[in-house]
Amino acid sequence: MASISVIIPSYNRASLLVRALESVQGQTLDCVEVIVVDDGSTDDTASRVSSFASQCSFPLRYIYQKNSGPAAARNRGIEEARFPLLAFLDSDDHWQKKKLASQVAVLEKRPDILISHTRERWLRRGVHLNQKKIHQPGDGDIFRHCLQLCAVGMSTVMARKELFSEIGLFNEKMRCCEDYDLWLRTSSRYPFLLVDIPLTIKEGGREDQVSWQYRVGMDVLRIGSILNLMREGALCRGQVVASLQELERKCLIYGQGCVRHKRIEEGRWYLHTAEWAKTLLDRGPVIPFTVPANPPHLTGLLVTKTDE
Repeated sequence: MASISVIIPSYNRASLLVRALESVQGQTLDCVEVIVVDDGSTDDTASRVSSFASQCSFPLRYIYQKNSGPAAARNRGIEEARFPLLAFLDSDDHWQKKKLASQVAVLEKRPDILISHTRERWLRRGVHLNQKKIHQPGDGDIFRHCLQLCAVGMSTVMARKELFSEIGLFNEKMRCCEDYDLWLRTSSRYPFLLVDIPLTIKEGGREDQVSWQYRVGMDVLRIGSILNLMREGALCRGQVVASLQELERKCLIYGQGCVRHKRIEEGRWYLHTAEWAKTLLDRGPVIPFTVPANPPHLTGLLVTKTDE
């Protein structure tokens, strides 16, 4: 057994959760605990987990909490975990049988690395999807990639627990893109080690998924994450330039979309922020500088310095 805590958040996905647990059971390397955080399910999740626990080969802990979103569920798992390596698995995804063994092997060789991820195989309603080049995961310094999109699959990650003492937990104010926010914070400080094999199977295309429910306007949350990171003032000059470039691009696209849909005031804020970013880039950013305050429509969606 390896000293791994597997963290599985779930909400009303009893049957899919069992499949995820079976993929943990089928690993060539046993973990020492699995923590299922039930985020307020109203289906038969509790009885399904109890039945599975009675016959599985690893200690299975079931924790029920009031529905608070995926960030809060993962944070609860992190706080409850008893072991130094944490592996994350969303309840609608599953693993190839050598997933844990492969990541543990590379992390044992690289004690300086705090976080690892793998390639994924994507399925949509059971049909294989080819990933575009922009979605291919990276190795080492992936900060620029993380600015563009969510560059790390949640169910691919194995991290040392100490990482979260360094960068903090998932932002519980964010009901979506909380993973984008965490990878952005992490990649600004630490390299990611890629296991270049598709060891994770990611399922998509269902309406119960947060990414589906928030599929319109995700960049609002990502823009907020970039602004929050810039406010902390810990980025190097190259990271500041990259952040401003992506901020300008995202704000321009979203602001123009708002104007087209007659959300004029909202659109003006994003277009103004895009112009602010462009101006800094044109003259060369002098660090430190003042970052614009978040607009009213982001209140409650993101933690900012004034919200904390």
